[in-house]
Amino acid sequence: MKSSSNSNTSAYVQQPQTALIRRKEVERLTALSRSRIYDLMKQGTFPKPVRLGAMSVAWEENLVRNWIADRIADSRKTAEA
Repeated sequence: MKSSSNSNTSAYVQQPQTALIRRKEVERLTALSRSRIYDLMKQGTFPKPVRLGAMSVAWEENLVRNWIADRIADSRKTAEA
């Protein structure tokens, strides 16, 4: 007999692993101010946060790190041109 917890566990393992990080950590990683982060989100050029509660949000770390990597790549392309 197969337990339902095994099927839930295998579905969980298949999900990409990422951590949720709070705004202060996003600011530290990106070197952006709070207002600039929210401006970029309004423009659709920065990852949107995940709502954790009524007054609490966090960002997926992998999305923020990918955004940083894209900025670095864009910067290097511009410098080479």
